[in-house]
Amino acid sequence: MNGAARAKVALGARLRELRQDAGLDGRQLSTAAGWHWSKTSRIEHGKQMPSESDLAVWCRVCDATLALPDLVAALRNVRAQWAEWRRITAAGHTRRQQRGRELESETRELRIYNPTIVPGLLQTEPYARAVLAQCIGFLGTLDDLDTAVLARMSRQNILRTGGTRVAVLINEAALHTTLGDDEVMAGQLRHLLYVAFGNPRLHFGIVPLRAEFVYLSGSFHLFDRRQALIETASAELTITAPSELELYERLWGGLHTKAVYGDAARALIANALDGRTGGVQLR
Repeated sequence: MNGAARAKVALGARLRELRQDAGLDGRQLSTAAGWHWSKTSRIEHGKQMPSESDLAVWCRVCDATLALPDLVAALRNVRAQWAEWRRITAAGHTRRQQRGRELESETRELRIYNPTIVPGLLQTEPYARAVLAQCIGFLGTLDDLDTAVLARMSRQNILRTGGTRVAVLINEAALHTTLGDDEVMAGQLRHLLYVAFGNPRLHFGIVPLRAEFVYLSGSFHLFDRRQALIETASAELTITAPSELELYERLWGGLHTKAVYGDAARALIANALDGRTGGVQLR
């Protein structure tokens, strides 16, 4: 069962819970809703997608109108949340980078967390090239590396123009995960020391290795308080349900409180840079 199918089954299970909490059996709900009982069964077992109007009727019959916004968001996620990487990148990674730039430009408050690598907005060209080359090789997608790198680098204009406020959190481990070679990594770490501090558009922090555990998470982007984008090995997941967004708000808040900033963050980067250069600051 793929992600979309699992999400559809989960939506059906939630609707079944609402019906049961209302003390109705399937035939009673169907009669009150004005449709055949088999439709209720198919929806609850994830075999048929309800419409948004179906959800409104379901909530009215079950006296659960407060649940409607989350259910509608879940339905829209079932339709569109799982966009397989192979489909996203079928025409190359350049298009994916352009799509990211459009989404970022529409956002007033962009928050990014990545536990393993430096996020794209703070990458050097050689580091970005190493990241995208790895993605292309792993997924076996169209090799448009040169244009994809250019598109990724152009996204960094958001740190210089426009009204978007950007906050970036990374784990300390991201400073040590190797992309390219020591020269690429040293260049990336020096770049962080240069760009991550003193920019009024950017708030940058590092979650130390010994920080207290908050919760399990991969990388994610929060676009204002309307959407979360989570990248997995096989898919890109879009979250819009208010109850799920609240979990990511709490996760961000927890990570934010564990992170270090300013001089403490600089010290962690400088330590990682020393490890790449042996204390010699290569140019």
